[in-house]
Amino acid sequence: MPKADFLIEVSWEVCNKVGGIYTVIETKVNEIIKEYGQNYLLIGPYLNQNHSLFQEKAPPPELEAIFNDLKKQGIICHFGKWSIFGEPKVVLIDFFNYAYLNNPIKTELWDDFKIDSLGTNFYDFDQPILWGNAAGKFIQEYAKTLNNRVAVQFHEWLTSSALLYLKKNNVKIAKLFTAHATVLGRVMAMNNIEIYNNIKSFDPLKESYRYNVQAKFLAEKAAALNADIFTTISEITALECQYFLGRKPDLLLPNGLNLEKFPTAEEAAIKHQIYREKIREFILLYFFPHYTFELEHTLIYFISGRYEFHNKGIDLLIESLARLNNKLKEENSQRTIVVFFWVPSGTVRIKPEILENKAYYEDIKNSIEENFSDVKHRITRNLISKINVQLTDLFLKDEIFEIDNKINKLKKSGLPALSTHDIVNEDNDTIINAFKKFDLTNKPEDKVKVIFYPIYLNGADRLLDLEYREAMMGAHLGIFPSYYEPWGYTPLETAALGVAAITSDLGGFGQFLNSKHVQHKNPGIFVLNMLNKSKQERINEIYNTVYYFSNLSREDRIKNKLESKNLASLVDWKKLIKYYIKAHDKAIDKVFQ
Repeated sequence: MPKADFLIEVSWEVCNKVGGIYTVIETKVNEIIKEYGQNYLLIGPYLNQNHSLFQEKAPPPELEAIFNDLKKQGIICHFGKWSIFGEPKVVLIDFFNYAYLNNPIKTELWDDFKIDSLGTNFYDFDQPILWGNAAGKFIQEYAKTLNNRVAVQFHEWLTSSALLYLKKNNVKIAKLFTAHATVLGRVMAMNNIEIYNNIKSFDPLKESYRYNVQAKFLAEKAAALNADIFTTISEITALECQYFLGRKPDLLLPNGLNLEKFPTAEEAAIKHQIYREKIREFILLYFFPHYTFELEHTLIYFISGRYEFHNKGIDLLIESLARLNNKLKEENSQRTIVVFFWVPSGTVRIKPEILENKAYYEDIKNSIEENFSDVKHRITRNLISKINVQLTDLFLKDEIFEIDNKINKLKKSGLPALSTHDIVNEDNDTIINAFKKFDLTNKPEDKVKVIFYPIYLNGADRLLDLEYREAMMGAHLGIFPSYYEPWGYTPLETAALGVAAITSDLGGFGQFLNSKHVQHKNPGIFVLNMLNKSKQERINEIYNTVYYFSNLSREDRIKNKLESKNLASLVDWKKLIKYYIKAHDKAIDKVFQ
């Protein structure tokens, strides 16, 4: 049994889907409830965009009194349930009427913890700081009613003011702070700084001012230093914490998934065939109006995530694909690789020529379906009669003429587009320009084709019409060569869906896999050796891996799919939740011994 009598978790991403921490908390909730039962509460912000995830309820008597007292200060609290598996209890705090204390709170943070927030804007820094301070006041009052051993886990710098309020006011609770990344690490990586090769040589404070993130950095550092127990999610992030925040984490809390919500290997195999055919159909209408290639010998790869060109390794992937394209052309390979870049960006509209292609394609498809009953009978008769089936045996002359006319309308000159959509400021788009720079322009002779798909996959986008996980399951390989990835949920999700994946040892998940010594001929998840390597060495790593995978037999690809599914089981929350309980227990021991 956990040593804490009551657990509270505080995150800006409770009922607020903005990043990976939402996934962490959402997917582990059910296992946490198994440990703490009803003695578990989550605290998040009350924002317009998260109302659909929140079922508001009347607060219990002990909370109602606290809510009324806080309301006098401008802190409006809402009690209810989070509309996810497990339906945990939540308190969402509306802090906008509390903004009159914005400057006094920031002044206190400077006086007490030397957090320099001069020049910060309300949206970026001040909102979470206000909310956190309000959350701290709520926890202070709620802990009095519980009158037992309470552990509170704070996620990321956005909760720092809550932890620091409780520290300043000597509230006797066990305080845990979890860094899921570091402010400085992320911003330096985005600016193409090689962090890990020279991590000991940086002056963190100086760097924080250089990139104008000193307020967030100092808040994060203060929270880490003043927590009873400090944790992070991976060895790579622990390195940043040690040298940037000045405290080595007490424990690592690896991220997991609730694998009960993912298909079994058998279900994944069936769904792969269904969704692969939908993707092939899209590839056909996208490329075949211009030229054709053998779909049966075509592999489908993808990369997905935020539009962080360097952090997500998009730059390295494009150069590697250019090398792969040249190699396959030299070998006159039968293989074609279609690579989707599912990376949301600013769009104007779907390209009209692609919508036109789809309309003509659907028209041809409908014409065939209208005549399918007759065609089926003709095929059956000819096969039984041992007559070689010809096109003229399947369709009547006027039917062939009509279909030919429709096919002629589908034909297009020029090259297939590099993007499915017209993009805002497309001439200066980084991904499009990288395609052109490395000559990935979808020429007929290219063995590697690229499609920038700059919208969220919601199942109703008028093109693929697949949800994100459906599209992933239809692919053969997910590629995630991230330069900066504190954990890396996308390769883990890909594997859990029974799809082979590539990740890197610059990500927490990659390092976790390496610690399990899982690399072999069919690893399921390929971990690139990128730590402390040059750019060219990293490109070589990606190229060698995608070239190897591109030449695998169907049998070996199936082995990789099965192994990827097996590896995903290593990070089932059923196995990993013990690390969280251990962290809570250590904090309780420290405060209540």
